Parts: sequence; structure tokens; C-alpha cells
Amino acid sequence: MSKTPIPAAGPAAGPSADRPVAGALWMLASGLSFIAVNGIVKYLGTALPAAEGAFLRYVLGLVFLIPMLRPLLRARITPRQLGLFAGRGLMHALAVILWFFAMARIPIAEVQAINYLSPVLVTVGAAIFLGERLAFRRIAAVVVAMLGVLIILRPGIQAVGPGETAMLFVAVLFAGSYLTAKKLTSFAAPPVIVAMLSIWVTICLAPFAIAVWRAPTMGEVGLLFVTAGFATMGHLCMTHAFRLAPVTVTQPVTFLQLLWGTLLGVIFFAEPVDVYVIGGGLLIISAIAFITWREAVLNRRGITPPVGATEV
Repeated sequence: MSKTPIPAAGPAAGPSADRPVAGALWMLASGLSFIAVNGIVKYLGTALPAAEGAFLRYVLGLVFLIPMLRPLLRARITPRQLGLFAGRGLMHALAVILWFFAMARIPIAEVQAINYLSPVLVTVGAAIFLGERLAFRRIAAVVVAMLGVLIILRPGIQAVGPGETAMLFVAVLFAGSYLTAKKLTSFAAPPVIVAMLSIWVTICLAPFAIAVWRAPTMGEVGLLFVTAGFATMGHLCMTHAFRLAPVTVTQPVTFLQLLWGTLLGVIFFAEPVDVYVIGGGLLIISAIAFITWREAVLNRRGITPPVGATEV
């Protein structure tokens, strides 16, 4: 998972959003980059403690912040704003630790499917914390998404393990991080929000990593640096996609990540195809697609984040 960071601004289409094919291709590249992140972290498995792996991924990723140093140094941040940045960093840090933990323990497709819940939770959180109107259509979409989660987990039929539980918390924490980002856009530029997220996540991860530290091998460090590069590439490609096409075009492309994740697990990690995970994931996807479509029809600035915005 960037976190490399979540794009702070909403993905509403701007004046240049008139190249749907190019936008879809950029979003396809973004999704493949995030799947590469998933594959590398899955390959590392439990060799490194989750907190240490997450910390190294962010420390190594700080090199990609160099182009953002100028706007960051020029930013005038008040103590209250600093508190919001720190709070978001802590939420995001906990989410990344849990994501690393889950990725090592459950199939990639299951991680991907449960993570789709995060954009739906943003809809609920926006009504509670940002004053968004929670219309009946949105409530229905949330119910459908929750049904999808129940199909994936099947509580009472099979045991809900620590990996699945961790991913549920990941979805909640990433939703909280995204909502805080929406709040931050009212007084901070996107490069500042992106840079502050990476800095604060690294700071917040440090004590967790120290508590379980073991000396990593050069191979592990190298793989985590590549992970940071792919995560950064994923968010850059996503940004290009938003500039070229509206979210109603780019959002469906992100749903292919469930397919890529399933194929990656089957081909490289011998993970079985679980029809319940696929079916539940498709229900959650349908809820996200419906909410996104309604935001476009109503010609409003969307609050629902693109799926890729809740990747590590």
C-alpha cells in the first residue's frame, strides 16, 4: 500500500477532463502499480514485523518527497492545523501496520475486496463529520456494501481470523484519513498535504517499529524501496487520470484491481479463487459505482474517494 499518500483533493474533473481513453489508461497503470505493491508485501510475508516493514516503506519513500520540499517550507501551518496533520498521520500509520499484517495472512483478493469498503465508509463519515446529506440512495448503497462484507467474511459459518479483522479496521482508518484530508484541503495545498502525511506517518510508525525491530537484510530493504517507488507511481498515475477524465470514467477501471489481485494470488502464491470473496467484492464495487454515478448525475463535487486513494 502509498501510502504514498491519498490524493487530498477530490477527483472532480477539471476543464481538461476530456480524454477518457487516456484517463482510463493512466488509471489502469495506477492499479497495476498498486498491485505490484501488494505482490511485494505479500512476498515479504511475516519475515519482517508488520510495523517495521511499514516504517521502512515510509522512510525509504521520503526520498520521493524532495520535489515537495519548497511548498512545504513555504507553508504557514498553525498549531491547530498541525494537530490535524498529526492526527491523520496516526490514523494512517495504524492502518498501514494493519494492512501489512493482513497482507501476510490472508489472500490478496480478500485484502483487496475488504479494502473496497473504505470508500463506502467515507460516505457515512461525510454525513457525520462533514455535514453531507445521507440520502436514502446512499443508505441503500451502504447496506449493499455491508452485505458484501458479510458474504466475504461469512461470520458464524467460518471463523473470522485476525487478518480479516485487521482489514476491517484498515477500511475504517483509511476512511478517517481521507475525510481528514478533505478537511485539510480548505487551508493547505495538495503538495503540502501529501508531504505532511508521509512525514507524520513515518514519525508515528517509528515507536511501533522500534518495539519489534530486527535487522533487515539488504534484500528486504531493496524490496521495500521498490514498494515505495511503485506506490508513488500509482498515485502519480492516478493524478494524471483525474486530470484527463471524470471520475465516472476512471473509477470503474480501479475495480479491475480485484481481478489483478486474484490473478496475482493464484499465479504467484497458489491462493485459491474464493467465489464468496469475489461475489462480496462485486457487491461492494456496485455500491461504490452507484454512489459515484449519483454524485456525477447531481453535478456535485464528489466526496466518495477513488478506490486507489485508499491504498498504502
